[in-house]
Amino acid sequence: MRLSNLGRSLRELVAASERVAGNPGGRAGSLGGDLATGAGKQCIRPDRPHRAHRPIGQECHPDRGVRQEEARAGRLPHRVCPGRCPPALSSHPDDLLCFRHGGNTTGLFHRIGCRRPPDHGHRGNGRDCHCHPHRHIPHPCHLLYSIQGLRRLQRGGKERGKVRFHNPNGGRSLSPQDRFAKLLEPGRIGRVQTRNRMVKSAQGSSLIEVSGEVGQAAIAYYETLARGGVGLLIVESCGVEYPLGVHHPPVQFHLDDDRYIPSYRELTRAIHRHNCPVFLQLFHAGPWNPTGKLPPRDTIASSTLAREELPGPDFDPPRGLTLAEVREYLIKFARAAERAREAGFDGVELNGGTCHLINSFLSRVWNRRTDSYGPQSLENRARFLTEIVKEIKRRLGADFPVTVLINIAEYGAAQATRVEEGVGFARLLQEAGADAIQVRAHGYGHRGGLLQPDRLFYPEPPPSLPPDLDWSRRGAGATVPLAAAVKRAVTVPVLAACRLDPMLGEMFLREGKLDFVAMTRRLLADPDLPRKVEEGRLEEIRPCTGCLYCMDVRLRNEPIRCRVNPALGRETQVFEPAGQAKRVMIVGGGPAGMEAARAAACRGHQVTIWERERTLGGSLLLVSLVKDLETEALLDLIAYYRTQLAKLGVTVRLGKVASPSLCQEIAPEVLIQATGGRPARLSLPGSRQKQVISVSSLKPRLRSLLQLLGPRALSVLTRLWMPIGQRVVIIGGQVQGCQLAEFLCKRGRQIRVVDTAEELGQGMTADDRGQLWAWFEKKGVLVLGSARYIGVTGDGVEVITAPGERKLLPADTIILALPLEPDLPLLPGLEGTGLEIYSIGDCRQPGLMVDAFAQGWITGNTI
Repeated sequence: MRLSNLGRSLRELVAASERVAGNPGGRAGSLGGDLATGAGKQCIRPDRPHRAHRPIGQECHPDRGVRQEEARAGRLPHRVCPGRCPPALSSHPDDLLCFRHGGNTTGLFHRIGCRRPPDHGHRGNGRDCHCHPHRHIPHPCHLLYSIQGLRRLQRGGKERGKVRFHNPNGGRSLSPQDRFAKLLEPGRIGRVQTRNRMVKSAQGSSLIEVSGEVGQAAIAYYETLARGGVGLLIVESCGVEYPLGVHHPPVQFHLDDDRYIPSYRELTRAIHRHNCPVFLQLFHAGPWNPTGKLPPRDTIASSTLAREELPGPDFDPPRGLTLAEVREYLIKFARAAERAREAGFDGVELNGGTCHLINSFLSRVWNRRTDSYGPQSLENRARFLTEIVKEIKRRLGADFPVTVLINIAEYGAAQATRVEEGVGFARLLQEAGADAIQVRAHGYGHRGGLLQPDRLFYPEPPPSLPPDLDWSRRGAGATVPLAAAVKRAVTVPVLAACRLDPMLGEMFLREGKLDFVAMTRRLLADPDLPRKVEEGRLEEIRPCTGCLYCMDVRLRNEPIRCRVNPALGRETQVFEPAGQAKRVMIVGGGPAGMEAARAAACRGHQVTIWERERTLGGSLLLVSLVKDLETEALLDLIAYYRTQLAKLGVTVRLGKVASPSLCQEIAPEVLIQATGGRPARLSLPGSRQKQVISVSSLKPRLRSLLQLLGPRALSVLTRLWMPIGQRVVIIGGQVQGCQLAEFLCKRGRQIRVVDTAEELGQGMTADDRGQLWAWFEKKGVLVLGSARYIGVTGDGVEVITAPGERKLLPADTIILALPLEPDLPLLPGLEGTGLEIYSIGDCRQPGLMVDAFAQGWITGNTI
């Protein structure tokens, strides 16, 4: 098929998808309209009411304001449509593009090396806004340009071509100080000066020693974050009482005794070596007991509540504090602050958010007292917290910084805190002497309590979302409207942490909605993010994919880890440059192979990757298709590795199959096998019938389409047609089978998942698994564990269920989605040749993505 015909077919397919989705007939402003005439005169986004039905020329994108002015002044690095196209945001370093020239498809062409599409003239030659009514369906011309870019890429024979940036300033590049003028501007919280406006917000690491002292693992972890150039580092939640006051004993920080001060002093010294101020967050767990670590009799709150009065299942009935105990806990917070100052901390943050002890006074969900700390007025509800602030100031001086984190709004329970009440709390805290306010929203019954608002969209957006928040970016920046409301009411700095990146942070700072940009997960993925922003190396920032693995390990009381940053939590493992550069041959360009190549090249080795496919990423491309592309940023991760390997001088041989003879011809000194595992075999009567297929047999069918179209375009097309029947039985109920079931269910299939294991969904985070089970139940997906297979018939799969019932699962298609098995040796006959041989990733021991990256990192650093 000629490229022009293919593009025309794609346009017809996507237009058909719109009609299926309920936007028939080429309505003006839709993809079914005339793309060349500029006939559409409305910006139609029914899924985003604040953008719906706005005439062309009015602001139709919340990110437009400041950037539109900068575009006219010639201060943006890309061409921005001069009148009406909204600039788009993504994690690409130079992606301030108009929607038509980038939007959600930036990763399709700007990250694979093809050029900006030409002025094809749709919608008035780029001057009219085109907002698609279904966010998951890219514009057809974007699909076409992604194909053109891939074809150009293949002709050039290079993995990553040269990205061309279009700057209206006559080619003059912008300095980071111009692009991120506000983000890199020095700031101040109380007497503490910060080098920039980026703050590492508090998150537990589980790196504390069992003795309660801060050991070398925690010190190295926080020193790495400080070395990365963050403006302010807030050390994780530290209990003012132990073990009652923490919910992750024995691996949670606590400063309830003077004997811990020396080890905390070593921590602050390490952080201060990098000219980074450091605060310590103080808290008491109170009634929140998500992991069941606290005995019910020891759960405390502002008031005594019966089980039927509790706002959710994460709590045990708490005992209310007496007046004497209220004073006692006030002193505990003040004494912990004194110890923090003695240990060298520059300030403290009081955690009055979530459902901790302090919030049990602030929120009427918990507070039923009848004394001066009761819910009769805002002043009474805030009294416990304001008295803590005043007591710390009295003991340590008015100039000792005290910041406060509070729920500005709560949702999902009767008597939950309203926005105007949260703003009132902020005013009272400023009057009490608080030096800054960090904004949070909490949702009873909402996933993660709204701590990670982006994860509310998994497996799909809920039918309703908490009001007052900004959901236009799938959770990124969700709590910024609350911060803006607080900022209008107080004069002290305001912070918010809600999956902000440098581009969003700069925008909100310029708009005056924030004073500081707090980050957690993005800094875990790349602690050097602030320094890379300062140096203009945004393309080198390792992206956070938003998987929440860092939170999942903490629920198991394990040391903090990151799926994409294998060094996180292992900072004590220091690797020096290689004493002698070696020739390293890596067979396989998947997660393990790419990370091994990056790590080895960083140490000075000469690395070559041999990959049989025509693109890097291995299974990541297919995984990104099966996963929701908007939920986990796997395409950004592939782009990051392409950039890194190119900058490090790694040679990438695509479309090349390695063999023992090739290895002998090249004569490397080190061979790393990272080719992935092989599908597990299942001996099942009738499994050779034509309706039985395996995931491994689907891969070759999808491979060429993935390489031609990319995951985004293919995700659209699979909603229109797939060579899979309507009734599907998936044999295999672990992470592979469950995510495949989700993918097919979203494409209208009737799904049954069956496995012999008792516990299904292994390999998924506990939070994702819980959300997915609830979603499966809602969608009618049957999940059977502890089953025994009998065989396959022409009508489906026969099994014996856990209770012993013989059951037929009707199916038009039966998919084997079993875990992988090791696949060794790949290159036999090389043993005994003196060649260093390593096997990593699934070919050695099948596991998760986090395991593959970790094995690659360790191997690359030990050669």
